[in-house]
Amino acid sequence: MEEKCAIKKDVTELIGNTPMVYLNNIVDGCVARIASKLEMMEPCSSVKDRIAYSMIKDAEDKGLITPGKTVLIEPTSGNTGIGLACIGAARGYKVIVTMPATMSIERRIVLRAFGAEVCLTNPAKGVQGILDKAEEILNNTPNGHMLRQFENPSNPQIHYETTGPEIWKDSGEKVDILISGIGTGGTVTGAGKFLKEKNSEIKVYGVEPVESAILNGGKPGPHLIQGIGAGIIPDALDVGILDEVVTVSSEEAVETAKLLALKEGLLVGISSGAAAAAAIKVAKRPENTGKLIVVIFPSAGERYLSSAMFESFRHEAENMTFD
Repeated sequence: MEEKCAIKKDVTELIGNTPMVYLNNIVDGCVARIASKLEMMEPCSSVKDRIAYSMIKDAEDKGLITPGKTVLIEPTSGNTGIGLACIGAARGYKVIVTMPATMSIERRIVLRAFGAEVCLTNPAKGVQGILDKAEEILNNTPNGHMLRQFENPSNPQIHYETTGPEIWKDSGEKVDILISGIGTGGTVTGAGKFLKEKNSEIKVYGVEPVESAILNGGKPGPHLIQGIGAGIIPDALDVGILDEVVTVSSEEAVETAKLLALKEGLLVGISSGAAAAAAIKVAKRPENTGKLIVVIFPSAGERYLSSAMFESFRHEAENMTFD
């Protein structure tokens, strides 16, 4: 009998099928169980690897882009750009990203390591600043193409095809509630749609910063939760899929992310801390007794070592001496 070779042909085949694990030590007072889906286990350590590949593959299939010829240009808070840069390196695309200057230095370094060009924008201009700069670069770049993650249908579609089914299967078809931070809205829209088709009783909750709670009727504002709370309602987000949008402060997000490392052994990013904080709030509601909550942890913590989250540890590490 011929054995199937398990070696992957390239980095794109490593994307998806991330594991889920229960939270055990930071759930005091919770009456529901919380399982986290670890998108930090993607090849470039974030959930955005999924959409980076799906958007490139979709554009290739439609004949819109060609390896070795097309220049991919994308506005990003970092992780989508990193996913595009990784796949661009493997497939032969030059990649240029626009990114707010407030995003972590680790993002810039990783993007450069994959060969991408990085164009920083004034943080005061918010998401519109990176969108406008990307359009400007596109207009001045021969063979340039923008994948437009905030409106590209293949963004939520890949989560409908992969993330949602993975959660359904790995939870033994027992998931009751899905919780996901909202950046482009693709994850919560695609995975949420799939899960609600499987069981109409499943609740889908988004997460946004309290400082920029536009889905709850607030105004855009600055916050520390990189990757969510862009201050716009993206076209990729189907607000009709949401049963509720939970707000979390930057401080809550940072402190919960720290606790996940110290108590659960999970070194995750700030937006994962926000999602976990929201999940804990929902898990404490009496009506959710005995239910299973699945929360998406979008990225790994090492991309935030220079951020406020690790400031005290960084100072301690820098001042360590030898005997």
